[in-house]
Amino acid sequence: MSAAVTAGAADTRTVVATFARLKLSLIRNGVRQTTGRTAVFLTTAVFVVGIGGLSALGMLALRGHEHAADVTLSLLTPLVLGWAFAPLFVSAVDETLDPVRLAMLPLRPRPLLAAQLTASVLGLGPLFTVLITAGAAAALAHGAAGAATAVVAVPLVLLVCAALARALATANARMLGSRKGRDLAIFSGLLVAFGLQGMNVVYTRVAEAEDYGPLETTAGIVRWIPPVSAVDAVRAAGEGEHGTVAYGLLGTAALLLLLLWWWSRTLTRLMTAPDASTLAPPAGQARQRRRAGTGLARWLPGGRTGTVMERSLRYAWRDPKTKMGWAAALGMGLLLPVVFAVQGTESLYHSCWAAGMLALTMFNQFGQDYSAFWLVAQTITSPRDAYLELRGRALAILLIATPYTALVVCCGAALFGQWGTFSDALGLAWALLGALVGAGALTSARYPYSIPEDNPMRNVAAGQGALAYTGIIGGIAAGALLCAPVIALDVLLYRTAEDLVWLVLPVGAVYGAVTAWLGLRLAARTAYARLPEILQAVSRA
Repeated sequence: MSAAVTAGAADTRTVVATFARLKLSLIRNGVRQTTGRTAVFLTTAVFVVGIGGLSALGMLALRGHEHAADVTLSLLTPLVLGWAFAPLFVSAVDETLDPVRLAMLPLRPRPLLAAQLTASVLGLGPLFTVLITAGAAAALAHGAAGAATAVVAVPLVLLVCAALARALATANARMLGSRKGRDLAIFSGLLVAFGLQGMNVVYTRVAEAEDYGPLETTAGIVRWIPPVSAVDAVRAAGEGEHGTVAYGLLGTAALLLLLLWWWSRTLTRLMTAPDASTLAPPAGQARQRRRAGTGLARWLPGGRTGTVMERSLRYAWRDPKTKMGWAAALGMGLLLPVVFAVQGTESLYHSCWAAGMLALTMFNQFGQDYSAFWLVAQTITSPRDAYLELRGRALAILLIATPYTALVVCCGAALFGQWGTFSDALGLAWALLGALVGAGALTSARYPYSIPEDNPMRNVAAGQGALAYTGIIGGIAAGALLCAPVIALDVLLYRTAEDLVWLVLPVGAVYGAVTAWLGLRLAARTAYARLPEILQAVSRA
């Protein structure tokens, strides 16, 4: 029996060591692939060490402050939640953390669990977590008891965070590798962005008004929830609250054991159960899916325009990177006016961000087709075909952007109480939308670039970054300049005939439609003349 136990322990140590070397090798080889990846890794490392170190020093500076515990515990909460969202974004780029890739290897669940947990605590993310947690513990530690508790609490918090991320990733491993999982990652990223903006608003108000009420409320709740309770135990140890210390450390240890048990069960089930995605659906379900897929075309115009619109809308719903762009545009267009208002610069004209963010999806239209653009190029035999192609893509964007912009302006007017500027704000937003759509069409024809399909972290092929930024920045500047006549009309009416400001709405709508049409016309001729160059540009790996 003892020999079997010794052999099992040796086997576990071997697997753990192998996974640790594999993780370090993946990091090293990934950095060495291209100069761009090296620069990105070094920049990220500097950012992690800099932000993490400065945050730790900032928390350490609060040592002795009456609200030190409130601030540090409130900062730890989003960090723990970030680990819960991490599998959505990390599992696709880290082979050591995807159990589906390891299902065919002769590995038992327990050694594999220990090996994956070890690999999870290697990298920049765990380093950032250690810096923040150590800074929080140092800010709250007083006396020898507090220091001893901190030595236990910091690695315990890191292990719980890593186990939480791995258990969630294993439980949803097959889903995370599917299109639905990528869609969930996109919308979760949007939720994270909203959360970060909310945190920014809260901490800005706390810093300006020195009102610690929101932080006190948050800390009063999370200090009883593991693993944050382990860091609160550091404070309690220095104050002689032995019951709180025991609860914080033992509760966090119990949560770690529970996560490891759940992770072990799901890992065993994943490595022994068949993949249901390989099984054919029932015939009735397949027929129902085919019938449901034909509903969109009924509401679109006929001919090539309707076909292109349907294809663009399906790309926006199915392609992960296109969906990411749409989700970011919709979310940021609604979020930015609110953020500006909270910062004290509320204005209904900030609703133009919604039009601008959505219009940016018109840029690099051909690059969004990836190497399959050659199929589209074969159908373009004249400038008229190129115009119909671009018009269908533009109408697909305007079909969503036009009412969404109006909705954002309406919500802003109701939120800020600025109904007097509703008409001209909406007119300016629609004018900007049309101008940027036209500029985006021209940029798509003149400055196309390739979007890597197999790399979720890159949106521009190597060597084309300058081309992409030149087209986008130049197109945005041109669109803004094209809106100058409508802006001048708005200012003139406010100074001379304020009761006629409502005319900016119809003028802006017509002006946006005309500029979009002219941009499409010019872009069609350019695209038809440059089809080989566009195909070569968008097909780069």
